Amino acid sequence: MQQGHRYASLFHSFRLRRLALPLLFAGALSACDQPDAASTADAKPLTPVSGGKMTLAIDTDPNCLDPQQAGNNNSLNVGRQITDSLTDQDPQSGKIVPWLASAWKVSDDNRRFTFTLRDGVTFSDGTPFTSASVKENLQAIVALGARASLGSTYLKGLTGVETPDAQHVTVVFAQPNAQFLQATSTMSLGFFASKTVQASAEARCQGELIGTGPFVVSAFVHNQKVDLTRRSGYQWPSSLAQHQGESYLEAIEYRVIPESGVRFGSLVSGQLDLNAGVTPQDEPLILAKDLPIIARANPGVVYSLFPNQSKALMADKNVRQALNLAIDRAALQPILSRYQSPASSVLAKTTPLYEDLSGQLKADLPAAKALLEQGGWQAGADGIRVKDGQRLSFSVSYWQSAPFIELVQQQLKLAGIEMQLEKTPIAQVVARQASGSLVAEFYNLTRSDPDVLRTVFDASPGGRNVNKRAANAIDTALYQSSQTLDTQQRQALISEAARGLIADGDAIPLVELSTVVATGSNVHGFRFDASSRFQLYDAWLAPKS
Repeated sequence: MQQGHRYASLFHSFRLRRLALPLLFAGALSACDQPDAASTADAKPLTPVSGGKMTLAIDTDPNCLDPQQAGNNNSLNVGRQITDSLTDQDPQSGKIVPWLASAWKVSDDNRRFTFTLRDGVTFSDGTPFTSASVKENLQAIVALGARASLGSTYLKGLTGVETPDAQHVTVVFAQPNAQFLQATSTMSLGFFASKTVQASAEARCQGELIGTGPFVVSAFVHNQKVDLTRRSGYQWPSSLAQHQGESYLEAIEYRVIPESGVRFGSLVSGQLDLNAGVTPQDEPLILAKDLPIIARANPGVVYSLFPNQSKALMADKNVRQALNLAIDRAALQPILSRYQSPASSVLAKTTPLYEDLSGQLKADLPAAKALLEQGGWQAGADGIRVKDGQRLSFSVSYWQSAPFIELVQQQLKLAGIEMQLEKTPIAQVVARQASGSLVAEFYNLTRSDPDVLRTVFDASPGGRNVNKRAANAIDTALYQSSQTLDTQQRQALISEAARGLIADGDAIPLVELSTVVATGSNVHGFRFDASSRFQLYDAWLAPKS
């Protein structure tokens, strides 16, 4: 792409800071993108060892540990260890398989989902998990509303939960709900005891969580650590698990270490067993130490900018479309992880029913400038465009480690668009998102089902509507896609919605995220679930040599 020459000087300083890795990015390391790559360090079958504490480094504070509420990747990687789901999803095939439910039946109209629950499941306080538990939790998720920004959308249209006996439960919706079975595999619809359900949302965030999972929360100190301990008597893992009974690990410590160099050094020295915050510049250093890197591409909505159309600036369609045209996504690759890639749609490639829409995402700086000029945006003295005395300027608040956003900032500036960046603690970002005050939001959302688009963009009453826009044909397509089980029909509707979101500038896709971790050579049995969350039930530690 010739336009890449425009950015050569802008990228030079960034590439120096990134240790100049273009040769390492040249080869596609597809084997490392597979969940089973986690076991490549195991050259021969080994006998798992029970006991020991796994120490993991995370880069930011988890903020809220309750997986039923909105959370960042670090909080969700804690939450997956303390709660179970009705079903699980095979990360290789996408098939839905048993977990707390041993069997299920879906009505012909796709409105009634009846589950048979496993016997003998209990919460960590000893109370039994029954059909009443399912009913109580699902109703509580709906009541959480915006706090349960994922789970509440999965349950949209819920009309009742029938509990004819302790081992059978039927979840009923007002309309067909094609995505619900996959939703039952997510921790957003995980389960907690009555004491937790009745606690305040704030208390639950701080770790007052009594789940069914193989671990329990023993300590949570903000910006320092989360401690989990093994659940005694655990006997009901997912059908995908590699063993039965209690977890191998006796304890897990998530240690908050913001500095990437400290995480790297601590892993190499053996003070850490797993670095969950591997940065692109660390990857060649880790490989040079012969330590395993485990990566999996995240399905769902890619890292994107989401314009808030209730703000005058983003109500201008020319501005939104110019944002997409001004960004040269291919030119971002040199500073990305070797396991990441520029966005080619609103959805990541690993999402079911993904379609390559990279043709809609080609950079065209002259076209971006022309659109802005047609809309009355003229270049000011400093190069930033102005219209009726208003600068073409907006701020983006973010907490993630996402250095590529700085290059996007430079690309937009060439079109006369000023994007101010403010890196701030996640709690502040979440509060600003909830207030609706941001002109544009920036994040990704992981889910192994294309209905993730409806979760983010649904502009119908009760929908999240990240754009604060009026409902249109995109929402009709998303609604219809959530009702049909016909794969071809659903594919067409999802593709229609994705194309419309890009064309209207409702989404400005940037980068596909991959979860990248590095481990000590003593770590075995680590795996990702279908949503690229950590599954540590089967993990174990070999004695250090």
